[in-house]
Amino acid sequence: MKNDYLWDRSGEPDPQIQELENVLGTLRSTRPTPDFSEVGAPEYGVLRRRSWFSFPARPAVAVLMLAAVVLIAAGLYWFAYRRNTYPIVALKGAPTVGQSQISSSGRLRVGQWLETDGVSSARVDIGDIGVMEIEPNTKIGLIKAEAGDHRMSLAWGTMHAFVYAPPGQFSVYTTSARAVDLGCGYTLQVDDDGSGMLRVISGWVAFENEGRESFVPAGAMCETEPQYGPGTPYQQDVSRTFRAALRVLDFGNQSKRKIALETVLSEARREDAFTLWHLLSRVTDEERPGVHEALARLVPPPAGVTREGLLNRDQKMIDRWWNQLELGDLEGWREWKRPWDTSR
Repeated sequence: MKNDYLWDRSGEPDPQIQELENVLGTLRSTRPTPDFSEVGAPEYGVLRRRSWFSFPARPAVAVLMLAAVVLIAAGLYWFAYRRNTYPIVALKGAPTVGQSQISSSGRLRVGQWLETDGVSSARVDIGDIGVMEIEPNTKIGLIKAEAGDHRMSLAWGTMHAFVYAPPGQFSVYTTSARAVDLGCGYTLQVDDDGSGMLRVISGWVAFENEGRESFVPAGAMCETEPQYGPGTPYQQDVSRTFRAALRVLDFGNQSKRKIALETVLSEARREDAFTLWHLLSRVTDEERPGVHEALARLVPPPAGVTREGLLNRDQKMIDRWWNQLELGDLEGWREWKRPWDTSR
């Protein structure tokens, strides 16, 4: 058989091919061939519309997909909105957030200020780690509200914070210091001139500014001034002369330092040892030996902490002496503060 038979039927056919042709021939169509000469190519849009509507299930699927996208977008927006806001409840009167009054409840967003007048107060939830109560005549703003990092700014007025989270997750900035929560409850008050007072109810608070650190335990308080930062913390039950002498050492007339230091060292009790511990790093080189001797009488330094090292302000030795006061370990604060400072 020639191969041309398969194309133009020339040449000798193969019997098997002829038999196959006979079988298939019975299935040949008798209808005339359609004329496609008048048929043009349809436009793309027509094909797309016909393909779309030719399947009844597709519109329903599209609606479901669109609804899912909308729900996901709304969920993400709501999550971001709640993450960057704090719930507010008006306790008295009508506090304001921006230009809006809060008659019952609302939310404080990052970048906004909450302000109370003379007859209003509010409660603010600090995410899921604590709560604040805002007293009348107070202005406080939300700087950051993220998991593990909550920051606020107290312009003036009084706030009470109760935090039940690991140390360092909540901080409040003022014009002269920032209060960093170390697992506690406290009151922070700021005057119009930027001066302020921190009172710790439970736990303890780190009160600091530009490297000047004050560690304030429960039952203690610490003043702050715009030009100096936080002062030396002291127990709330110290005498007026003791408190006045500390103000001289922290913020006062340098000519009165000698008498002020003598007053503090002579009146200091065992529970005032943490006050002398702070002074050890703040007094002059000439004043430091007297502070060291007074503190050593109240709480002897641990083994390995030498007089020479303390007089040279060896920070590791000074921190070890703090641990002898049984007010908490400073190592946790140091470790937490390193990454926190670099992220600011």
